[in-house]
Amino acid sequence: MSKTELIELIAAEADISNAKAGAALNAIVGGITDALKRGDSVSLVGFGTFSVKSRAARTGRNPRTGDTIQIAASKVPGFKAGKTLKDAVN
Repeated sequence: MSKTELIELIAAEADISNAKAGAALNAIVGGITDALKRGDSVSLVGFGTFSVKSRAARTGRNPRTGDTIQIAASKVPGFKAGKTLKDAVN
């Protein structure tokens, strides 16, 4: 499902215009992004939890040359599905 299709679905379900549905979706995504930037997690009961995970520095290999390279530590966004979402998929 694309973002446009999701906006159309939200608009139809909530009986609002596509513009308002798009603004609502952008606000949700922006809010989640801002919370993750601050290092907070966002829990949507039944859906899941968005959080920031730390990835340790590690040694990798350049696939083109085969040389060993150092990959720096980083933070990555993570998502853990809630029980209701898991049950809906199964």
